[in-house]
Amino acid sequence: MKKILVIEDETAINDLICMNLEITGYQPVPFFDGEEFSRHLKEQDDYALALLDIMLPGKDGFALLEELKEHNIPVIYLTARGDLPSKVKGLRSGAEDYIVKPFEMLELLVRIDNILKRCSKDETVEEICIRDVVINEKKRTVHKNGVEISLQPMEFDCLLVFWKYRNRVITRDQILNILWGVDFEGESRTVDVHVGNIRKKLDFSDVIITVPRVGYRMEVP
Repeated sequence: MKKILVIEDETAINDLICMNLEITGYQPVPFFDGEEFSRHLKEQDDYALALLDIMLPGKDGFALLEELKEHNIPVIYLTARGDLPSKVKGLRSGAEDYIVKPFEMLELLVRIDNILKRCSKDETVEEICIRDVVINEKKRTVHKNGVEISLQPMEFDCLLVFWKYRNRVITRDQILNILWGVDFEGESRTVDVHVGNIRKKLDFSDVIITVPRVGYRMEVP
């Protein structure tokens, strides 16, 4: 389980981020003070990513970025400072991304996933097992009871979205934005077609649950 630092002094925001990271399968490690975290980093640095606020008590986020870079920990800034000079400074200093508050939690999770893929040094791919279904993300194959099941490319990608955000309600528009991008202007019911095919092929009618007038949720232990 990958450990992600959440360095944010607002307790409510820190708690919300940590809760969502746990649901998504990460191990969040919260800090609320820049100086306290700086001391901790000298003793432990086995983290996959840091979510870092700029305005912190003790040391601010710009100072901490330099320390995190020394330990090869990629950084996403999460900050209320939306002015262009701050954005330019953050990105030029070496942050992987810069997200201005308030932000959509699903957008944050997608960006985390993309950065971890880009920065990961571990090429090992574990198989995803859901009941009698085995998914290999690298090979893009799906087997059910040992028999390979043919999924269309978009069906496979849609299945991975459900897995990565399992046990969370995801709207049709959010799925479309992840799969096609924020500029997608097609019919949101396109998602229903892909979901219907996945359910039929994998017998997932009780795994991918319809949430009326909202979207879907993959229910897995």
